Order: sequence, then structure tokens, then C-alpha cells
Amino acid sequence: MKRLLLALLLLLAVTSKAQQFGGNPPSVEWKQVQSPVARVIYPQGLDSVAQRVAQTIAQMNSSIQPTIGFKQRRVSIVLQNQTTISNAYVGLAPFRSEFYLTPGQNSFDVGSLPWSEQLAIHEFRHVQQYNNFRVGLSKVISIPFGEGGQALANALSVPDWFFEGDAVYNETLVSQQGRGRLPYFFNGFRALWAAGKNYSWMKLRNGSYLDYTPNHYPLGYMMVAYGREKYGNDFWRGVTHDAAAFNTGFYPLQGAIKKHAGVNYTAFRDAAFDHFKQVYKDDARATDLKLKNRHFVADEEFPAYINDSTLIYLRTTYNHITKFVIRTGNKERTIATQSINTDNFFSYHNGKIIYAAYRPDLRWGYRNYNELMVLDITTGKERRITRKTKYFSPAFSADGQTIVAVQVAPTGKSELHLLNTNGKLVSVLPNTAGLFYTYPKFYGDDRLVSAVRNQKGEMSLALIDIRSGATSYLLPFSFGPIAFPQVQGEMVYFTKASGLNDELFALSLSNKQLSLLSAPAWGGSIGFYQPAISSNKIAWTSFTASGYQLQQVNLADIQRLPISTAKVFTALPEMNISALKNDRAANFLAAVKPKPLPVTNYSKLHGLFNFHSIFPSLADPNYAIQLVGNNVLNTFDSQVTFTYNRDEGYKSIGYDAAYGAFFPYLLAGADYTFDRRGLYKGNSIYYNETDIHGGLQVPLNFSAGKNIISLSVGSSYYYSRNTFQEAFRTLFKDSYYTYLSNTLRFSNQTQKARQNINPHFAQNLYISYKKSVSGREANQILSTGSLYFPGLSTNHSLVLSGAYQHRGQNNGIGFSNDFPFSYGYNAENLDDMSKFAASYHFPIAYPDGGFGNLLYLMRLRGNIFYEQTHAKALNFYTNGAIFRQDFRSVGGAVFFDTKWFNQGAISFGIRYSRLLDNDFFGGSGRNRVELVLPVSIF
Repeated sequence: MKRLLLALLLLLAVTSKAQQFGGNPPSVEWKQVQSPVARVIYPQGLDSVAQRVAQTIAQMNSSIQPTIGFKQRRVSIVLQNQTTISNAYVGLAPFRSEFYLTPGQNSFDVGSLPWSEQLAIHEFRHVQQYNNFRVGLSKVISIPFGEGGQALANALSVPDWFFEGDAVYNETLVSQQGRGRLPYFFNGFRALWAAGKNYSWMKLRNGSYLDYTPNHYPLGYMMVAYGREKYGNDFWRGVTHDAAAFNTGFYPLQGAIKKHAGVNYTAFRDAAFDHFKQVYKDDARATDLKLKNRHFVADEEFPAYINDSTLIYLRTTYNHITKFVIRTGNKERTIATQSINTDNFFSYHNGKIIYAAYRPDLRWGYRNYNELMVLDITTGKERRITRKTKYFSPAFSADGQTIVAVQVAPTGKSELHLLNTNGKLVSVLPNTAGLFYTYPKFYGDDRLVSAVRNQKGEMSLALIDIRSGATSYLLPFSFGPIAFPQVQGEMVYFTKASGLNDELFALSLSNKQLSLLSAPAWGGSIGFYQPAISSNKIAWTSFTASGYQLQQVNLADIQRLPISTAKVFTALPEMNISALKNDRAANFLAAVKPKPLPVTNYSKLHGLFNFHSIFPSLADPNYAIQLVGNNVLNTFDSQVTFTYNRDEGYKSIGYDAAYGAFFPYLLAGADYTFDRRGLYKGNSIYYNETDIHGGLQVPLNFSAGKNIISLSVGSSYYYSRNTFQEAFRTLFKDSYYTYLSNTLRFSNQTQKARQNINPHFAQNLYISYKKSVSGREANQILSTGSLYFPGLSTNHSLVLSGAYQHRGQNNGIGFSNDFPFSYGYNAENLDDMSKFAASYHFPIAYPDGGFGNLLYLMRLRGNIFYEQTHAKALNFYTNGAIFRQDFRSVGGAVFFDTKWFNQGAISFGIRYSRLLDNDFFGGSGRNRVELVLPVSIF
């Protein structure tokens, strides 16, 4: 168990550093709004957003504390406004939160509340969770290991479904919306239940490479909401306290539920599912066993008609990346793969597709763009028509000469931009009402229709005059999300949440008559999204257990049921969770008062040495303890490390730091090693080493279009001094040397589908060159690279690799040896080494099974390989000749892609190598078996 805990701590040490390091340019000036519960740090110019976030959190805190606990530790929240990503997180190691402030276009996904407020009411619940989960054994582990220790203990005791389900419940409780009221949020489980797919708990928790499974957000909400409905609002406070404290045995949360609910874990979760199944009892059930047993097929999204018989849409499968396809009848033709993007939306007109493609900034990770791409469906060629823009949901005018797109500025302001077909800005429509626009469409030559959100988060359809900017509203504002409007003549078709389903509506722009659309052919569909209309047909996508599936019927078969807005613009359903009304925090968001909080400048140097965690490192023969620090802005990374080497018995202590706020990273460090041991005339001698280094590194991101491309170059200057211990100072003089270490890393890869083991096409290159400057003569160059190609089947992969290392004769410096020697052999650092390798990777099986909620096996995959290293040593002779030898091996490996504790992904393998040559530097025997812990190159 101790070894497992240490391994998980190592995994945590890696993932805790996964956030963007040095992601903002130095030109960004930071300010802060402070309250007793949170410090909101924000770029200058976002004062009103920061104030609203801080006020919401400060005023909400005491109202929602009783259901989780009253422990309070102030958190730092960083607002990021340069990114097109809609996301946020709260994390330990270090304790901080980041809000990515650009809202998404799809209001069904997360809702339509003002995005910064949505993040505040969701993410601050995570803050309260971490504040109150430092109890019992979790607290004990955190004492030696810091915040990283608490993060590990909490992950082992409280599952991720509770963290997110409880936060979704909070957003649903304190607002009039929240995902717990949105039909879209439950589509995944509804589809599984309707199809009769009774997956195991472990499969629902861990996912599959074959079948669709919903993520842990809706699962968690159903569990949390049912617990509060059945056992009271304080139920989870007691459960999670006992779980985080490890008061109830090896399965902490399961034991805590049994203690507080009086039923076992299986009975509890079955009852939670049954509650929501009852809500959706009227969903049509599949009777076709072929459908019931069918695996995930594809997501078919955003259909667009070329004519009544031909559709264009996006198709995404588990073994192919997203591509544009044309379907005529039952025949499909691929047009092109889609460029990297954050939203699959596209529009079509007269042979051209337009969509927004994601592009990162060359250097700054928190700054990225959505640039418009135009794709010709005849040639499959596309061109980029805008640069460094933040555009969303573009659409063509009727004549194809004008484009409308939503622009979201770093300030958060939403605007409608009109552009010509070359991407040149023609005009910007005024937005005096502070609306947030989604999915605009042309209505004639001089007007636009757009789904809009007001400053409360309510939605309507807006009719906008292009010349004057005058806006009128076609529907009453409500919290029911609206999306995907399509204009056909005098009718606008759109999807709106209505009751338990997202329904398809039509609104006459001439007489304002609203109709609910229905047809016998689509009875039982789960959601009606992304409608497309031709002269005689209508198409849409509905959610199924096999993905988003395209459906279409004749317009003549559509029933248009006139409906009053009073029937569809009612409050969103609460899914039979009356506890949402029986809490003092119900709809608290509407009561937040605009009470200004103090604003001050925030220094970029604040809290640089924020040491928060201790991580162990076990890499025999080196055993290390590392004290890790990161500042809140994530521009300074530092580690103090103590290492013991079992082979030589030496000890070392070192410090390394990186500062990422400038264009190049600034790197520096120092190490002191004592009791190094060497041999002299058969006797051991001891000396100490001092190493100091400093340098620069420039990480660049050239990703664009369909390729993910990165380049990193760096150079560091090293000073090293050997000091012999007192007993040997008469025999040896102290010595020193300096050298430069230069590196280059390059990677280029295509996108990878879910089942793909490797990208179909990829290249990577690493070059390291070390050269002495003074003290001693030495040099060493190492180059490694790989080429990735498709295999014989879709998920197969062929990888060709090579490496070359050369070191100067009589090197006075023992540079480290990173040459990837042939599998199975014991390696030595020889003067000249070159290598060629070929490996073939393939899936074996997708078991989708596990045991005891401990280990779940998602996939078995294998590879076969041939490796050949040719080595030469100029100062080493065998049989009177310079040493030259080949080291060849063949073999194979089996890898296991697993999930541990229903949430932590770990891959490992067993490799067999057959040596074709003598292992000159190792033992006897030609058969070698090794445990492999693979490290991803990309």
C-alpha cells in the first residue's frame, strides 16, 4: 500500500504541473479585488467582472456553507481573458482557481447565465469542498506532503463524481437555471436507458473505447441531488467528512453512505438512478436487440442541405477524427478533415463551408484565437480568411458575399461583425443592451436573427437591423436556453428547452406565430438540435446511445402546433428534486447586492516562493524528496530536492527554478553533492561536487489548421567544481569546468481519434549538444527522432525511429547518457552510437471490465519491434582492435490501459526482448522480460 501511495503521489506531481506555465505576456497588468473568502486577480480593464465575481462569492459563502462545512481558507482566483476556451478549475498544489472568461455559444451545454457568475457559483463550491476535506487521515497525509498530499488523499476518498455533482447542484440551487434543470444535461443517461444499455457501475465511471458513456458530471448530480432529496440537505456534509477522514474503511465514501443513509452503496446508487428514470419514464424504449447491442457509431452534427436529396454534415467516430461528409441517399463522400477547433459549428452556402478554427498564440499559452476558415466542398481545399481574431458561429448572407460572426473581445463584450469573403471587416453592429450573441443568421439583406442572452442570463431571439443596429425581441426573455436558429423564408426554426426536452419550434417573422413542431416519425427522439431546412425537407440531430444521429423528414409531414409563449416560457423543471426549494440558498444569485470591494494593484512578484507540496521520487538507484513551489500567476516554478544514490551512497541537495513571465523562460539552479566515490589504485576516494547553472528556453507553438506543432529551443551555462575531501587533498587538486548545454525539441502531429494508439502522421526530433567552455575539454551530441505512419488497419501504427550520439575523445566531463539503447541490453556510454528501430502498434481487445472498484481495464494493445544499435569505443580495445559491436533485439510488448479507483488513468506494459547479439555489458542469456511504464512523446 505504501508503494501504491507513493506512485500516486508521483502521478499527482506530474498532473499538478499541467496548467499553463508563463502563459501571459509581460504587458498584462494585474489588479485584485479582495474579500475575506477570495482574492480575485484580474487583468486591468475587467473591474466590473472581477467585482461581480468577488461579490457573488463573498455574499453566497455563508448561505451554502451549512451543507458542506464551515472551514474557511481564502482562495486566489485568476481571471484569464485572452483565451477562446470556456473553462475553469480549482486545484490544490497550489491552492488556486482560474476562470477562462470567454463563454461558449451553445447555451444548452452549460446554460445561459452570465459566464463569470456561472463560474463563480460552480467553482467556489470546489473551494469549499477542499477547505472542508482536510480532516482525519487526509489532514495527516497533508502534514508531511502539503497540499499535494491532501489532493491525493481527497482523490482516494471522495470520487470526482461528488466534486462535480455537488458543484452542479450548487449552481442549480442558487440560480434559476443550473445544469440540473437543463434537459441537455441528462441526454446521455436518457439515451442509455432508452436503449436498454445497462452498463456496469465501473463502465459508467471509467468510460469505454467502444461505447458511449456520459461523463461524471450528470452521474454526480443525480447521486448528490437524490441524496439531498431523500436524506436532507446536510446529508453530504456528514458523508464527505467521514469519507475524507477515512473513518469508514478501505472504501471511504461507500462506507460513509451506508453509515448515514442506512443502505449499502449499490442500493443507494440504484435508487438515485431509479429516481431520475422515473422522471423520464415516458421516453420511448428501444425494442430492436440490434440497436441495444450496437456500439457507438458516430456523432453526426450540423446538417446543411445542398438540395432536397443531398446533405453536408460533420461525422466523428472513435477511430477517425472529425470530417466533413456529403450524403446523397445512402452514399457518403468525405470532403476533408476538420481543422482543430473548440466548437464543431459550421455554416454552408453555395459550395462553401465556413467555420472557426482554433489557433494558439506562438508563445503565450493563455492567449489563443478563433480564425475563420472557408472550405471548398468540390476541391476539399480551405483557406484562412482572418488572423488573430476571436470569432464564433460564422454564417453567409443569401448572396454569399457577406459573413456575419460573433466577436468576443477580451473585455467580454459580444459584438456582431460583418466581413467580406476575404475576411476584411466591413462593419460592427452596436450592442448598447449588453447582449451576448449566439448563432446569428441573415434574414434578407438587411436584417439578422440571433439567439441572445441578456445580462441576467435570460434568452430570446433578436431581430437586428444591419444599417441602424436597432434590436427587437421576437420572444419573451426566459431562462430556457435557445440555440441553432435557421431562417427559411419568413420562418425561423430553432431549438428551445421546454419541459423535460429540448424541442424544435418555428416562429413566423411576419405574424409572430409560434409553433411547436412534431411528426409521427420522430416520436421518442431525445432532443432536437441543429435544424436544417431545404425546400421540402427538414433535418436535425437527436442524441442516442450511439451518438448524435442525423434524422430528416419531409416538411409536408410536419405538424405545426400553434402554441402560446405562456406554455413554453415557464420555469425550468427541477426533475422532482424539491430540495432545491427547501434551502436558504435557493435562487441566491438574484439577491446578490452590488457592494463594491476594495481594489489594489497585484504585484507579479507576489508569493513567488510559494512552496506547497512535497513529492517523493523513486527511480532506482536514485531516491529523492522534492519540495515544490508555484506562484498563483504560474510564472515561477521552483523545487528544492534532496537525493540519495544507492549505488555510490552519495547525497545531494539542489534547487531549480524557472521564471516564465518573459518571452524566453529564465532557468537557474544549483546542486551540491557530497560523498561522491571513485576508485584510485584500487582504493575508494571521496569528493564533493558543486554545480551551478543558468540559461534560457523558448517554447513556441506553431499549431494551425490540422496539425499540432511545437518547437522548443534552449541553452544553459553550467559551472561544476570538484572538491576532494580532507584525507585526499594531498593527492588530488580541486578542479572545475564549465560547459554549455543546448537543446532543440520539435514535434508535429495530426489530430488523434479516441481509439488511435498514435497519430496517423507525426514527426518528432530532439537534439542535445554539450560543449565545454573552460577547465576541461569535452563535447557530446545526441539526436533522436521518430516518424509515425498509419498501419494496416485504422487503429494500427508504424513507428520508425533513429538516434545518434557522439562524444569527443578523452572527454574530461562525464556527460549524462540519454541514448535510447536497444531494448533488453544493458547500456554503456560509448563514443559513437547509432540506432535504427521499427515498431508496429495495434489494439488487441477492449475488455471494459474491472474488479472491486479498484482496477478497470479499458484496452489491451500490443507492439512488435526490431531495434539495432551499432556502437564504437575509441579507447576500448577487444582482441587488439577498437571496440565495435552491434546490439540487435526483436520482441513484443503488451500494454494495459487502465483506470485506478474509477478515475486515475495509468498505462503500463510487459515487454519481451530476444537479444540477437551478446549483451557485452550485461548478464548471460538472450531472453529478457521488463516492466514498462510508457511516457507519452506528444
